[in-house]
Amino acid sequence: MSHNLQVPCPRNSMLYNQTLCSCSPGYLYNTTTKTCSLFTVSPTDEWVRSSVVKYSSVVQNYQKLIKFQLFYTTTLVVALLVWLLLCALVRLRDLGDGRSIWFWIRWRISRLDVTFSTRHWLPDQTPVRKRETELGGTFSMASWMLFIGLFVALTHQNVSRKGTEVYGMKATNAPDLLSFTNDLQLNVTTISTMTCSQLRGLDTVALGTPGFIDYRLAPLSTFANFSCANSTKGPKIILTIKNCPLSYNHVYISWHFVDTQNAFPASAIGFQFNFTARNRIDDDQEYANFVSGTVKNEKGLEDMRVTYRGEHTNLLRFNLFPRVYLNLDHLELVQPLFHEFRPGSYARDEKHLQSLLQSTEHGFINVTVALNFLSDFLVEIDEQKYGGAVVFLADVGGLYCLSVAFFLLLLFLCESRVKRLRNEDQLMQRIRKRRMAVDRWHKTCCFRFGKNLIKIYLRKYVAYTYGCRLLSEDYSARNEDCTCCDCMGGNTCGRRIVVQDESHLQTVSLHRQASLASQKKVIPSL
Repeated sequence: MSHNLQVPCPRNSMLYNQTLCSCSPGYLYNTTTKTCSLFTVSPTDEWVRSSVVKYSSVVQNYQKLIKFQLFYTTTLVVALLVWLLLCALVRLRDLGDGRSIWFWIRWRISRLDVTFSTRHWLPDQTPVRKRETELGGTFSMASWMLFIGLFVALTHQNVSRKGTEVYGMKATNAPDLLSFTNDLQLNVTTISTMTCSQLRGLDTVALGTPGFIDYRLAPLSTFANFSCANSTKGPKIILTIKNCPLSYNHVYISWHFVDTQNAFPASAIGFQFNFTARNRIDDDQEYANFVSGTVKNEKGLEDMRVTYRGEHTNLLRFNLFPRVYLNLDHLELVQPLFHEFRPGSYARDEKHLQSLLQSTEHGFINVTVALNFLSDFLVEIDEQKYGGAVVFLADVGGLYCLSVAFFLLLLFLCESRVKRLRNEDQLMQRIRKRRMAVDRWHKTCCFRFGKNLIKIYLRKYVAYTYGCRLLSEDYSARNEDCTCCDCMGGNTCGRRIVVQDESHLQTVSLHRQASLASQKKVIPSL
């Protein structure tokens, strides 16, 4: 905005006093590009409160903890789903005769049943015995995966979070207020094209509540050091208070900008502030709390583009809370907070702004900063530590019970609704024993012995060991050579194997009942 901008006016500007140009309400003049651009503030830049004492570290720790737990929980859920899906796909494959790779995989999964081997479904009046099923192995590994994941998350949480902040209130007395001193610095930037040469009235401070007996005026130099610096966004007022006591309840500091010759008009489109409180408890470490932000209009005018100019003051109110950090050797530090912004005189449209710019009575802009020392109470902050080893072990036990109970419930539901699952361990055991018996039977048959009696006893031993019952032991007394292919053709327990001789070639067939013919010889089978 400029008094000496000549026509034609740039875009988003207007003409006043017939020969001068000014940016429209809400627009700021850029002296470099000589254009008027709309001033905008993102929601994240309006108000920011932080602290180098505890707030920033606590917030960052909680954010890291939440991110880690979210990542680890997602990984854990994906791993569980992948494991359950793989086990479900393997179950779709046939067991066969026990010699395929799928039977070997399903058998190994059943051997992983270390958690639910004694908790499977059993009929009434049946003693509890150990059973290792494929479904139990799947859920056992899933429960351990869930428990290990939750255990790692619990351990990381206990390591990352050392304690919880506890806040308490304490009524203040005179000794507390006298010992509580901080260094305060307040920076207020009037966002405009003005300069510090247009600053007036920054020389008085009002202490106390207006209209009450404690209200009085004093030179600003007795209360704070002040200065003005030109910035790219406008004139910046810097107020510094050394060893500020808490004996004041309300403090008001005012200043204004006026129209001067060969300068931009006294107007603004917003205010930017930064309020910092510091306390140095030793020479090496300094603690600070601060609040910063930008305001451009009142809350009811969020969508309106305004330019401030006129006699009514623009009020920025701050609250200062005294705090005592018991966990930091009783550190005494003020926490400044931005309370509210009350706009003064402003223009919403070009016609109103044009009238304000052309009026000599409204050729200024007022700014007032109100500091409210809420010193009736002190906020005491301490850190409460977590429990020791007993609490940690109790948490671990709870996680284990949760993991086992969840998959145990799924196991009960599956076995109670699907009857085929109740005996799947016996089925796999029979298939495996039958295969092993057949393999041993062949090996027994392939050995060359002088007498067939030894061969019969060895086959009895195999049948007894693997639980297969012999139906017949009718062997010829002839001393014949025996090969593996001649002796076994079937692998089913409880059946008889009939070998038929035709042209000195032997073929194998299985029959549940076979008659003994003259050209047939019956060999006992498993």
